[in-house]
Amino acid sequence: MNISSPRADSREFDTLHFRQALAQFATGVTVITTRLADGSFRGLTASSFNSVSLDPPLVLWSLANGANSLPIFTGNSHYVINVLNASQAHLAKLFSSRGQDPWSSVEYELSRTGQPILKGAAAWFECHNRSRYPEGDHVIFVGEVEHCESAPQAPLVFHGGQFRGLL
Repeated sequence: MNISSPRADSREFDTLHFRQALAQFATGVTVITTRLADGSFRGLTASSFNSVSLDPPLVLWSLANGANSLPIFTGNSHYVINVLNASQAHLAKLFSSRGQDPWSSVEYELSRTGQPILKGAAAWFECHNRSRYPEGDHVIFVGEVEHCESAPQAPLVFHGGQFRGLL
């Protein structure tokens, strides 16, 4: 069903105003991890994570078109979405920084496909890189969940530009 509606002639807000409004929506915080062909790992912090479908089990997340890791995540067959707990803000900050290799100071295990799973995560989802959709200044990744685990605990949330524990 596609219902066509007229679009506004112009927007009555700028990018900064839009970002400020978006900051009022609290989101969970994830670190998306993957393994490269040379055996090294990559990871990035993302708060753009949602469930899509229960059958088949699908989730989505998005990555900016200008991200250095876009070719890596576009080309790899699998990745893990690690849902951070309230005590893991340091991991969110570590994986959102450019330049430093976080893997020497991070505890992790390997999934059945060799992807890094962060120890202590509230949940993790090992995904097959099912599809990608360019939209605006981001690419939306849809992953088909092949395995997942959870260890229920207080979540880490991002709100108003800050990481916060939700207790």
